Amino acid sequence: MKETTTNSDTASRRPTPAARGGRPRRRKLTFDRVTFFLAFLGVPLAIFVTFVLIPFVQAIYWGMTDWRGFSPDYTFVGFDNFTKMFQDDIFMKALRNVALLAVCVPLVTLTLALGVAVAITLGGPSKGPVRGIKGASFYRIISFFPYVVPAIIVGLIWAQMYDPNAGLVNGVLTALGLDQFDTFAWLGETSSAMPALMFVIVWGLVGFYAVLFIAAIKGVPGELYEAAKIDGAGRFRTTISITLPAIRDSVQTAYIYLGIAALDSFVYVQAMLPNGGPDNSTLTISQRLFNVAFAKQQFGYATAMGVVLAVVTLVFAALVFLINRLTGGGEGEGNKKARGLKARRAGAKGGAL
Repeated sequence: MKETTTNSDTASRRPTPAARGGRPRRRKLTFDRVTFFLAFLGVPLAIFVTFVLIPFVQAIYWGMTDWRGFSPDYTFVGFDNFTKMFQDDIFMKALRNVALLAVCVPLVTLTLALGVAVAITLGGPSKGPVRGIKGASFYRIISFFPYVVPAIIVGLIWAQMYDPNAGLVNGVLTALGLDQFDTFAWLGETSSAMPALMFVIVWGLVGFYAVLFIAAIKGVPGELYEAAKIDGAGRFRTTISITLPAIRDSVQTAYIYLGIAALDSFVYVQAMLPNGGPDNSTLTISQRLFNVAFAKQQFGYATAMGVVLAVVTLVFAALVFLINRLTGGGEGEGNKKARGLKARRAGAKGGAL
């Protein structure tokens, strides 16, 4: 009886968690805590405010002026530049072009990169443990090689390859018996200029994201694939049910980075189609901005375009996060599937015994 009473008294003297109704006890601000926050929060925050937020606010201000870039004189015009921008047919065509790039380039690039990554890491023999194909390191190097070449060099090389008279593309197609491509101008036709540009961008970026996804897949526990094999899942089903949910955060991050690259695409377009392509079919906002600023010396108007491009980029990133959240993204879904597969694997082993 005495022992029971002592145990109950001891339990009653234990501090109750704050989640049960009590207020969380505030920790004292010691010197170590203050210096930690200043070093790891204050300094990055100050750098972010200085080099990101303040320049963005300044850009909004200069976008409301008629500044010509090489003179200290300017006049504040309010929202006239933004109104003029959305009444400009050329700018609206550039906006539609970058929207098309932001949809198609990430989708195609990630699909190809995932296919290459899955084939390299999980495409080995079907018998025995799940492993990659033979010579996986060689294929990783080959797929990553285009990303090592600077984008301006990639654009210039492919511009020569698309040459209608002496280009390699037409030469190969003609050798295969497709005589209609003998002098076909890939970058000179409205119907083919944008697809040809997209192909080059995808070709230059797919290797990097394939290597990124290979690293992400390597981090997936092997017992999940073994459990799926016990359940009788094939390669395609394993990829859809295990690999994609496990690396979903990596795919989301890659989609955002690819979308930002596609919304810009200045280097590729300027190298291959410096005038915006036939009928401005490949003109981007950054290219239009560049021409307005340095050819027409309308820096205030060009700055307003830059502000709009920044807002479009932020909206794109927010939409990717929102869609990922609405479709069940996050670690909770992946962990739930992993626990289910482990439970089925344990049940299968228990049944075998």
